[in-house]
Amino acid sequence: MRHWLFTIALALALSGCGYNDFQRLDEQSKAAWSEVLNQYQRRADLVPNIVATVKGEAAFEQDTLTKVVEARAKATSIQVTPETLNNPEAMAKFQAAQGELGSALSRLMVVSERYPDLKANQGFRDLRVQLEGTENRITVARNRYIQTVQEYNVLARSFPTNLTAKVFGYDAKASFAVANEAQISTPPVVDFQKK
Repeated sequence: MRHWLFTIALALALSGCGYNDFQRLDEQSKAAWSEVLNQYQRRADLVPNIVATVKGEAAFEQDTLTKVVEARAKATSIQVTPETLNNPEAMAKFQAAQGELGSALSRLMVVSERYPDLKANQGFRDLRVQLEGTENRITVARNRYIQTVQEYNVLARSFPTNLTAKVFGYDAKASFAVANEAQISTPPVVDFQKK
């Protein structure tokens, strides 16, 4: 009889201490992270097709293409595991590589504007639309992940669930950070005076 009472008391204590919430939010953050990775992989898979299409333009800047290919190689070489979610250094490294690929692709799209034949190429236009859609999907997936991690971290830091977090080792998860935070936090200088 005492064994049953102990089991019931333990179950009530665990349900009131946030244990189940930690399980739910941990699984949600893993699922959200998987979607982020899925969208990054979709973008990486588009790169070879974009590069092949752009190479058809004889005068296109080789340096721009090389930077895109190198950024893709770097971004896809980083092994991402579930432990990455709990490792701020690994997350920062992953984010930096993805940021480099995003920047290289942005430069490629800007440079491509100077090539009328390339802009007229239906294959390139289709790939560009796919890339824009993928970038939007990446943003949505990252936002979902950030929201899920925020809920998890609030639970891990709030009383009394922070006690459960300490007992069971539920550390706060790393979230996405803005790579150029200092740059974008500086207000732009606007000068309307004629020179």
